[in-house]
Amino acid sequence: MALTKLSLVLFLCLLGLYSETVKSQNCGCAPNLCCSQFGYCGSTDAYCGTGCRSGPCRSPGGTPSPAGGGSVGSIVTQAFFNGIINQAGGGCAGKNFYTRDSFINAANTFPNFANSVTRREIATMFAHFTHETGHFCYVEEINGASRDYCDENNRQYPCAPGKGYFGRGPIQLSWNYNYGACGQSLNLNLLGQPELVSSNPTVAFRTGLWFWMNSVRPVLNQGFGATIRAINGMECNGGNSGAVNARIRYYRDYCGQLGVDPGPNLSC
Repeated sequence: MALTKLSLVLFLCLLGLYSETVKSQNCGCAPNLCCSQFGYCGSTDAYCGTGCRSGPCRSPGGTPSPAGGGSVGSIVTQAFFNGIINQAGGGCAGKNFYTRDSFINAANTFPNFANSVTRREIATMFAHFTHETGHFCYVEEINGASRDYCDENNRQYPCAPGKGYFGRGPIQLSWNYNYGACGQSLNLNLLGQPELVSSNPTVAFRTGLWFWMNSVRPVLNQGFGATIRAINGMECNGGNSGAVNARIRYYRDYCGQLGVDPGPNLSC
């Protein structure tokens, strides 16, 4: 009888270990644990070192990882995305427009981004998305339709009659020359149909990623301040210190959430 009880206890222990292993292989690790290159949760170098997919990853030797690694889907979790968009008011157009899935789908059309993105870059990107859209509240620029964003001197991407090239999407793509170049790159007629950006969330995020890859990512290694200048240089050098400080605040917040060092040169 005692042997039977011992066998039962042993069986239950093994079952628990198996269940935990299966759970770990799904990479649903607790925030303080790393997901290893083999899909298991832990906190030692075997989990947080080389090949670490997500969590508080470390570079070989046990030092904190300054930028962090992992797939875009493992970094931009539903919880992370919801933490931003849930701060937008219920009446916001973006509340029922932007989704985490539309961002992931858009990111996957940029393999150079999706396969090399770091947690610091995501913190940078979403800090700017947050500022530009008011926590994903706005799909289009406030009063944008009343403003003229047509550079008539640009003959390569001439403005289409009756079309407005005001800010749309997570990075607020503006001006005919940006719509034209972006559309050409994405194989979309954004010069003739700029409203596509505000009617399809995946297209909206793709335009943001196009701008990011061409204008922002090249200066990432110069610090967060350089990315502010790349997106809206008029805010720098005292142009709009409130906006600069707001962007930095979001960036620090997201770096904290993603467990990564913000690095130097935060302002511009």
